[in-house]
Amino acid sequence: MLNNPVTSKLRWMTGAVLMLASVASHAVDFKSVGAAPVILYDAPSPKGGKLYVAPRGMPLEVVLSYGEWVKVRDASGEMAWTEAKGLSPKRSLVARAANLKVRASPDDNSSAVLLLDKGVLLELSEPATSGWVKVRHKDGQTGYVKTSEVWGL
Repeated sequence: MLNNPVTSKLRWMTGAVLMLASVASHAVDFKSVGAAPVILYDAPSPKGGKLYVAPRGMPLEVVLSYGEWVKVRDASGEMAWTEAKGLSPKRSLVARAANLKVRASPDDNSSAVLLLDKGVLLELSEPATSGWVKVRHKDGQTGYVKTSEVWGL
């Protein structure tokens, strides 16, 4: 095969397209902090710098897995490392803004059953459909919120 600038450019473009396609097909993976709070580090090691403690139930986006460690992103966009064993597949969401209305049904005109502050944790009850998601508050109250009003999906 000839090694000329056109062939090299074509190979590079093909590789770039394949890489973008694989990234686009990779699904976003969310987990929640398990039964006990976890420490978030700046490196995948308990010898790394401790950044902060993530509370029980906090949703985290898994960005990368590295052995027994995962690199995660929190609702503020901060990245950190934690041990995978401290995370749960149970899904929770966090309110993005103050005065979030949890509604009786997935409709803007539906009555509000709960009014939440920014940062309140909610349990995912059912998968999102048509821009709405069914959630459960820790007090047992259930309802619907717009997917754009929560983080963790």
